[in-house]
Amino acid sequence: MITCVVHYTIDPAQIDAFERFALTWMRLVARHGGVHHGYFLPAEGASDRAEALFSFSSLAAYEQYRARFGVDPEFVAADRIREESGCVLRYERTFMRPLLPTD
Repeated sequence: MITCVVHYTIDPAQIDAFERFALTWMRLVARHGGVHHGYFLPAEGASDRAEALFSFSSLAAYEQYRARFGVDPEFVAADRIREESGCVLRYERTFMRPLLPTD
């Protein structure tokens, strides 16, 4: 299993648009073979940080999902939310693997 952790810098004035963006991507990840663990949004105070975690069975499975970006109309429409609203200022992806207890 591989988990993608996405660190977002968001526009706090566009949190509603970011929530629409996030809900759309959660649905797409699940529809295309992944498990979305959720988006984590600012809860209190002014913050421009958000996080997302989702997993695929392998890097190859993730790459199949990723190949749809910019091509599949559903993916293009979902990404248009981000582009038109400016809700995401920057993002960074990190790939991780779980270390589970052996007990």
